[in-house]
Amino acid sequence: MAQETIAGKNVAVDQEGYLANPEEWTKEIAGEMAKDIGIELTDKHLEVIDYLREQHAQGAQLSIRKVGKSGITDIKGLYKLFPGGPLKHSSKIAGIPKPSSCV
Repeated sequence: MAQETIAGKNVAVDQEGYLANPEEWTKEIAGEMAKDIGIELTDKHLEVIDYLREQHAQGAQLSIRKVGKSGITDIKGLYKLFPGGPLKHSSKIAGIPKPSSCV
């Protein structure tokens, strides 16, 4: 694992830049990761991120469809919030591993 400084904090990341340890995640790290992708976080983004973190902590398999059924946003809304790879980008910003359903 490589070390990277994100939001002033040294964290371990994998080869794709996902946090190796979800416990190292902070909202400041999320904000910086989002900016690197070209996303400015809003409250709606943070709702999705919190949902993903909760689901990951429970061991749930994440999918775009599951997020779309969460009641936070629909699938179309998820694509608007995280363009170019909604589950891939939202998971990275949430500090959780890349879901197996993402290429």
